[in-house]
Amino acid sequence: MMAGVIPWPYPEDGAYAYLSTIALPDMVAGKSWHWSLRPHGPSNTLIGVVSLMTAKDDNRGFWIARDWQRQGLMIEASDAATDYWFDVLGHPVLRVPKASDNIASRRISERTGARIVRSEVRQMVAGPMMCDIWEINRAEWHAYRKTQSRH
Repeated sequence: MMAGVIPWPYPEDGAYAYLSTIALPDMVAGKSWHWSLRPHGPSNTLIGVVSLMTAKDDNRGFWIARDWQRQGLMIEASDAATDYWFDVLGHPVLRVPKASDNIASRRISERTGARIVRSEVRQMVAGPMMCDIWEINRAEWHAYRKTQSRH
């Protein structure tokens, strides 16, 4: 259920090509921000990525390796990136596309109070899929974060 811009099958030099031709140039231009997720401890293993982008209707994306799913790690990383989007970069609205059938990703948006503003067919790695565009604004995000600080 990943975006169709990702080459598939994933080539051996895919990560290097992505970093050198897309991620790093966009970071230098101030159009994207990327963080790697790695386990605590001495391991340097990449287990996921969370990214912010200034593209229209596509401001946050993430993935996490299957063995690391269902542990709350992506929720933590996604919340930190969203804090950065609103509190450091100062954007008023975050829009996130996701495959309609991606229930785990959907739950991350639902729990923060984001809402679907539109659905459309998008090209995904697996082919054309129905995708929902989720939205949350700065005030809604801060209200959600305030509820988190009470727990």
